[in-house]
Amino acid sequence: MEISQELTRAPAGGHDQPTRQRVVRSILVEGPSTAAALAERLHLTPAAVRRHLDQLLEEGIVEPREPRSHAVRGRGRPAKLFALTEAGREGFDQQYDDLAVLALRFLDETGGDAAVREFATRRVAFIEQRFGDVQQANPQLDPTEVLARVFTDEGYAAATRDVPVGQQLCQQHCPVSHVAHEFPQLCEAETEAIGRVLGRHVQRLATIAHGDGVCTTCIPGTTQQVSTGSTPEDKKEQVTS
Repeated sequence: MEISQELTRAPAGGHDQPTRQRVVRSILVEGPSTAAALAERLHLTPAAVRRHLDQLLEEGIVEPREPRSHAVRGRGRPAKLFALTEAGREGFDQQYDDLAVLALRFLDETGGDAAVREFATRRVAFIEQRFGDVQQANPQLDPTEVLARVFTDEGYAAATRDVPVGQQLCQQHCPVSHVAHEFPQLCEAETEAIGRVLGRHVQRLATIAHGDGVCTTCIPGTTQQVSTGSTPEDKKEQVTS
């Protein structure tokens, strides 16, 4: 399914963007969202958001999802989440196309898995190359937040969140998801590079390439962080207080 460039292009003025485009981009950046959350985020009425969601559902750009059980709050039926479909994601600029898949197939056939892995490692070199510069330019960010900035600059719409065991790096968009679906070495190389810049073992929990809504990497905290329940934000407050 081909999605119009009018829907996926981002004009300079935020509030001048077509409303459906803003809805789609909000889901891309923030992840699966309820109609109420979209309305609040975009300063629209719930009725207006639902009207656009109905159209996006009909076009196959978004799909409804049931919320996880732990996310249910209050009584009654929980509100549905709306997530981008594969066709919806393909409407955004992709760094690779079918030619990239054909090239990697040829590389696999002629050089084997080792050649594909070497290519994947070189492709994610930007992580280690840019990490130091971004960290130096943004000393207020913790290492995981620096990584999120690096990935976002490369089109991944990344963010971080604190969890009981440390942090998670969440990538709402993957510019190479359709290629990584066939060649998971791309995801593996990314994960290894993340571990190298942070100097610790990290674990990839989910990937867009294999049908998940978000690429999620678990980054365990230090022993002190886990035992005390402190977060990077806590540490910042301690330093500034």
